[in-house]
Amino acid sequence: MDTMIKMLSGGYALHQLVFIRAAISLVILLPVLFRHGIMALHTRRPGAHILRGLLLVIANMTFFTGLASLPLAQASALVFFAPVIITVFSWYFLGEQFGPFRWLAVLVGLTGMILVVQPFSARIELAYLWPLAAAFCYAGFATVTRHIGNTESAPLLAVTAQGAFLLVSVLMGLVVGGGQFAGHTDPGIEFILRAWRWPASSDMIYLAAIGVLSAITALSISAAYRSAQASLLAPFEYSNLPLVLLWGYLVFNEFPNTIALLGIVLIATGGFVVWLDGKRLARRASAQTMGR
Repeated sequence: MDTMIKMLSGGYALHQLVFIRAAISLVILLPVLFRHGIMALHTRRPGAHILRGLLLVIANMTFFTGLASLPLAQASALVFFAPVIITVFSWYFLGEQFGPFRWLAVLVGLTGMILVVQPFSARIELAYLWPLAAAFCYAGFATVTRHIGNTESAPLLAVTAQGAFLLVSVLMGLVVGGGQFAGHTDPGIEFILRAWRWPASSDMIYLAAIGVLSAITALSISAAYRSAQASLLAPFEYSNLPLVLLWGYLVFNEFPNTIALLGIVLIATGGFVVWLDGKRLARRASAQTMGR
């Protein structure tokens, strides 16, 4: 899906792609969601859902904006800095306590992020700020989800997220969809401000595919988390990194330099250390509970 959005980013507006993706995804997801009954959509925490939805929308839109300017692998790797940020957010906002291994992961992930961005190089790409912003917003989204996840239904979480995508994309279309602010040389800014246009017939398959793939992703993740523990599933997210390296090379003839590739490995390593330390703490808590 990310590869297709990067392919389309040179000719379509960001808000148009997000709207099409959310609309098609909702058409597929709503029949599945409403099998749980209308009461599954009830909530007493609308403010938290609004904040969560906005953080997710901003995370996706800033990431997609970065895709318009950056190689696929580097942009994707920076978003995987999010588990490290979640560690810091969970410590600061939720009061969770971590040992030295978790803070070592923060340091390793931070080092990897610096190697990917390469701020010491002769030409610093400000476009790297887009996926970094996405990582921070996704970390905020995950923190809010963790905070309200025990009291809110999964269908409600899915509906509010897709609804946020639809609402924000429509508002963006109303404000900038006429193209009156377009004409920037920066491909990321132009992606945000470009006018809405009728899709070319050759692009219809890609536009439909991003919506279908979005729905498949949501349903697959939902099914996976119903069937296995989150701690078991978390490492599978990192299968995305070799895949974006492959797609970036095959489709866009992109491949990171040695320093950036080392940074990608360190970001993934930091994420794995976070996961391993989480499993260790979970086993310790379980042993303490059984010993009582």
